[in-house]
Amino acid sequence: MLRHFLNILLWVLPPSRLFWLRRFCLKLCQVEVGNKVAVCGRGWIYGRGRLRVGCDTWLSPGVVFHTHTEAPILIGERCDIGPGVEFVTGGHVTGTTSRRAGLGTAKPIVVNDGCWIGAGSLILGGVNIGSGVVVAAGAVVTHDVPTDVLVAGVPAIVKKQLS
Repeated sequence: MLRHFLNILLWVLPPSRLFWLRRFCLKLCQVEVGNKVAVCGRGWIYGRGRLRVGCDTWLSPGVVFHTHTEAPILIGERCDIGPGVEFVTGGHVTGTTSRRAGLGTAKPIVVNDGCWIGAGSLILGGVNIGSGVVVAAGAVVTHDVPTDVLVAGVPAIVKKQLS
């Protein structure tokens, strides 16, 4: 319930100001937030699962976290997360013909240090994104991503090795 009130408060604040107040409020709601984290407005945190955002990370407007108590979302240091990016830990196993969305599942998401995730990307549960990765805008990341690469597409695939 406390996170719901937090979401409303963060929604009404100016979208790219008062970062110190946003960090303070997030910490009150048991979100682990490092120093110099900039959380812009118009985003949302669903669920009561663990969420950690490392130092000097930027969360653009509209970033949405779908947390789950069994699957943490861990964002590293010095990351830049673009507008409208969603992190979804939950999913389903494929069910029978009568209901294809079978048993619910939850898997953690890890984004390592120095990543840049482009606008409108979707990061699904069970993914570990290596350090220094660029995720192109609109990509859907469904599998682990190695260090220092650029991924793009639906589903995201390695397009380029970065130096």
